[in-house]
Amino acid sequence: MSNKKVTVFGGGTGSYITLSGLKPYKIDLASIVTMMDSGGSTGRLRDQLGVLPPGDFRQCLVAMSEAPVLWRKLFLYRFSKGDFKGHNFGNIFLSALEKVTSNYQDVVRAANYILKIKGQVIPVTFDKVNLYAQYNSGKLIESESGIEKYLTIIDRIDRLYLQPEAKANPLAIKRIKQSNFLIFGPGDLFTSIIPILLVKGIKESIICSKTKLVFIMNLMTKLGQTTSYTAMDHLNTLEKYLSRKIDIVVINNGKISEDVIKWYFAHKEIPVLDNTLGIYKQKVVYYDLIDTSKYLKQSSDRLNRSLIRHDQKKLGKLLSNIII
Repeated sequence: MSNKKVTVFGGGTGSYITLSGLKPYKIDLASIVTMMDSGGSTGRLRDQLGVLPPGDFRQCLVAMSEAPVLWRKLFLYRFSKGDFKGHNFGNIFLSALEKVTSNYQDVVRAANYILKIKGQVIPVTFDKVNLYAQYNSGKLIESESGIEKYLTIIDRIDRLYLQPEAKANPLAIKRIKQSNFLIFGPGDLFTSIIPILLVKGIKESIICSKTKLVFIMNLMTKLGQTTSYTAMDHLNTLEKYLSRKIDIVVINNGKISEDVIKWYFAHKEIPVLDNTLGIYKQKVVYYDLIDTSKYLKQSSDRLNRSLIRHDQKKLGKLLSNIII
């Protein structure tokens, strides 16, 4: 195995794609996962059972699993009717594990054992916290799901913070210090990536480390969060919360089909404009990263999902060339 230690930051579909793409390669792989989700099945379990949000953690576990396909299908299965409608089996399983174990580290160990994880999946914190967004207009929104639902076209997020203050999982700090590369994205900037950096000790560890920082630029803007954001807007915002420059930026140069662009345009979202040329002084890498298969949303899934995504094999190949 390569001695290169690579750690992916984020949660949900973005981290799932990056981790799945990197898993076949001979690297020491880990994921540091956001624990502030409050929407969908995760939000319902969090509200009703008082558990830590399992959704992003579950997706990263499945991405790094080397268990039989049946186990992975089971952890991705979503109920389509009855009392469990909209719930994901993996979320329920992890919530039940939390209820019968003495601490969340036991949940992590049990899940790693059951799903035969290649590498590590590390929750960024075990504290129960909420995400808050302060907008330019002065509007304040509490919770990740509340931010997701505020579909403003003119009001930008000025400040993002956690309440109460969260302290980092010591394993996350240790992993950052050991890593050769930290990879951010793809994924929602304000609800998947930056929340990890708000946990006390995470940003400080990154600033003090000599690890290379890689950012995978999103394909499309996100209504209400990165409305009309250019590539430089994404970079400037991320670097503001990192207090460090990104070393390598990965940007798609593959063509997005016109029908997909029209669908997004109808939802007030557009392809991220690349305006890094001559402005961004660090390394920018271009590659065709488009997944040409269209995502079909399950009828039982209550959340909105992206229609277009990065291709995990293409992304894995490109990242492995950068890393190895």
